[in-house]
Order: sequence, then structure tokens, then C-alpha cells
Amino acid sequence: MAAKDELGRAGEERAARYLRMRGYVVLDRNWRCDQGEIDIVAAHGDRLCVVEVKTRTSERYGHPFEAIDDRKRRRLWRLAFAWAGAHPDEAKRRRIRLEAIGLIGADAETARLEHLVDLL
Repeated sequence: MAAKDELGRAGEERAARYLRMRGYVVLDRNWRCDQGEIDIVAAHGDRLCVVEVKTRTSERYGHPFEAIDDRKRRRLWRLAFAWAGAHPDEAKRRRIRLEAIGLIGADAETARLEHLVDLL
């Protein structure tokens, strides 16, 4: 596995732990369908949260959140609705919310973590 892939997986693991510590219930990780992949799906109160995780060693090529442009947000919405359709019992009575977690640092465990709630 490439170092970049290892860093990404470690970042997703840290993000999942971070969410659990804040009361989120992680329902799914790395869920795939024909339209793409969702890093983390979690329940938080009455919300179904689709969380995109971006891990970078530095901001040399921009902040991790800069990679989540309008096109990526539209894709995340499509994926969120696909996940909800595939898991109707988990999705019922929950409003969908997009979130992002960015980690910046060479080691995911010590990287600076930023959490954006309600990406529009």
C-alpha cells in the first residue's frame, strides 16, 4: 500500500474515533456504489451525516477542504441519497447533513483536525 493510501486510511480511522467521542454513531465506512464512495456515514441525533475525510501532510497544495468543490458536494449528495435508499431503516426520520473532516500533518494521530458541519 502506498504511503498516501496509508495516511488516508489512518486519517479516516482517526476521524471515526473523533466522531464517536462527540456522540456520533458510525453506521458505515467506505461504503461504495456505482456512483462512488462515502468515507463515513454516521448518525448524530436526528441527522444522518455523510462525512468526507481529507488528509494531507501539509497545506503546500492547499487546505484539505479546498478539494471539496461544488462538483464534489453534488456527488456527496447523490451518494447520501443512494446510501439512504439502500438503508431505509437507518435513514428514516433522519435529515441528511454533509460534513467534512480535514487532517493536516505527516502523522494522522498528531495531525491538526478540523471539522466542518453542514456543508452546503
